[in-house]
Amino acid sequence: MASWSIKGQYMETCSCTLLCPCIWSNLAAMPTEGVCEAALGLRIDEGRKDGVDLAGLAFVVMLHSPGPMGQGNMMVGLIVDSEASDEQVLAIRDIATGRAGGPMAALAPLVAQVAGIERRPVRFTQEGMNFSLTAGELVDEACVGLESVVNPGEPIVIDNVAHPMNTRLPLARATRSKFHAFGVDWEDASGTRNGHFAPFAWQG
Repeated sequence: MASWSIKGQYMETCSCTLLCPCIWSNLAAMPTEGVCEAALGLRIDEGRKDGVDLAGLAFVVMLHSPGPMGQGNMMVGLIVDSEASDEQVLAIRDIATGRAGGPMAALAPLVAQVAGIERRPVRFTQEGMNFSLTAGELVDEACVGLESVVNPGEPIVIDNVAHPMNTRLPLARATRSKFHAFGVDWEDASGTRNGHFAPFAWQG
């Protein structure tokens, strides 16, 4: 029996030009800017760990990769909703860093530095295929799904991908990305950068 489980909705934007080469290369390709800056936002709709209820909380995994992700040396930092209790923050930390097992544990060997935890009001909004997230002054990002011509109203998706959130990822265009946390400073509003969103269900 799983000792913890969470599920909800995720969205992200990154500094790579659409489509991020990490996806189609299985983490082997060089990021389009030479380095990758990304903010992965997760909204927990239901779940708990060791008796601690986590429903209704959101958090952000900030990521910096100095080259191809598969080569490691990545830095990650965690931003947790300021409404979370100390117990909830520790539970989310263990899940998000892979300490508690689950999908993020597979990425842990690629992480050279965990930069720490910040607490800010995290606001995750969704309207159709439009997603946005803010985490205080540290993160402000948004993306819109790329609509399918075959199935209007639904996003184009890429399937069977090695991604911790979901093996089936809708494609999205980042409409804005402002990252100022853990030494990551990146801003873009060109509409040319990569984004994704998907439901996630983790357990460990």
